Amino acid sequence: MAPTLGEFERIARFFAPLAAPGGLDLADDAAIIDGPMGEDYVLTADAIVEGVHFRGEDPPFAVAQKLLRVNLSDLAAKGAAPFGYLLTTALPASRDERWLKAFAAGLAADQARYGIALLGGDSVAIPGPISLSLTALGRVPKGRAVLRRGARPGDRVYVTGTLGDAALGLASLGGALPGLDAAARAFLVDRYRLPQPRLALGRALIGTAHAMMDISDGLVADLGHICGVSGVAAIIEAPRLPLSPAAEAALRAEPARLAAALGGGDDYELLFTAPPRSDETLAALARAEGVAITAIGRIEAGTGVTVLDAEGAAMTVEIGGYRHF
Repeated sequence: MAPTLGEFERIARFFAPLAAPGGLDLADDAAIIDGPMGEDYVLTADAIVEGVHFRGEDPPFAVAQKLLRVNLSDLAAKGAAPFGYLLTTALPASRDERWLKAFAAGLAADQARYGIALLGGDSVAIPGPISLSLTALGRVPKGRAVLRRGARPGDRVYVTGTLGDAALGLASLGGALPGLDAAARAFLVDRYRLPQPRLALGRALIGTAHAMMDISDGLVADLGHICGVSGVAAIIEAPRLPLSPAAEAALRAEPARLAAALGGGDDYELLFTAPPRSDETLAALARAEGVAITAIGRIEAGTGVTVLDAEGAAMTVEIGGYRHF
């Protein structure tokens, strides 16, 4: 039996040959096409599936917000401002009007929060688990979208916010991390259910970031995508990873949980590279937006991503990032 193709091998073999120029060879999380009046349109699509990206018992209000926010995070990583979206719902009959009312209320709350509105879509009935797909549309100044493919040797690697919270939140929902107090557990679960798209910060990074994407599959895997399309290597220093107090508490109890910050996924923080001279600019942006920006490593000539421990020795990352296949 032939080995199963991985997610990205499938895309490269079967779908990349079909891509228009604006599709960026399907090597990015968005497409860029010409728009009016000195702008480009940015288009991105993501699906979330019950049992894979969210739990069946998750509140429908939060499920709707996660669906919208993971797409807004892709727009943020291009430096785009959102303006509309298309929605497709594939729902079993068990998800009744009460569920739909709460789901729609979640969308309405985030439409008001992020300045975006529904433009259309489709709705179908299925026997299996919930499947939800959303296509988000944004605008960016013409030719200024930040892509994955711009990282250069000498750049520093930066991330926003804190890492590993979402993976630890999911672990907590599954019964792990029994020693955590209720407040820490609630914080981590909230980070899993409700990503925080860094839209304003993404727009502010135009002209500073050489390459950028959001962290969805995990830090090491996603940095590997930037390195692959940019033709460079990256060195990450594990002691520099920004951790929340809740994540630090989880790591004190179980140090192996550091893998959540390196490869657990679902962080939806911005991951970008920029020259060292940008440090003062980035510090000012972090203060203005109230979001931490942390330098965690560097870009070098070569290939791949290496993670160093506190002694400077290469580490083995137990979780290499989420893959669907």
